[in-house]
Amino acid sequence: QVQLVDSGGGGVQAGESLRLSCAASGMIRMLDAIGWYRQVSGKQRELVATITSGGTATYADSVKGRFTISRDNAKNTVYLQMNSLKAEDTAVYYCNANGFTVKYFEVWGQGTLVTVSS
Repeated sequence: QVQLVDSGGGGVQAGESLRLSCAASGMIRMLDAIGWYRQVSGKQRELVATITSGGTATYADSVKGRFTISRDNAKNTVYLQMNSLKAEDTAVYYCNANGFTVKYFEVWGQGTLVTVSS
């Protein structure tokens, strides 16, 4: 069974930075795409950024130029560096990963709250 533990959320002022981390554990043979989604109460969960095992990153238009996703394959860990945070970045951020153990898996982290005050 694969588990994700995400962390790093908190409360900051607009313009400040935060770094989220998400570590995958379990009998992982291959960790493919891993990344971050976010959700505001009453709205759908939306993609923030993902990165493939080959290092190809995808970003939501709203975070391009401000957020950077990276991964440490040796640690099965993904990071999201969030700079120039805005009030509209306030949300619960969820880590998501897919890949293979003995079969395909897709899992979600428990979520970490990011609050940006203007």
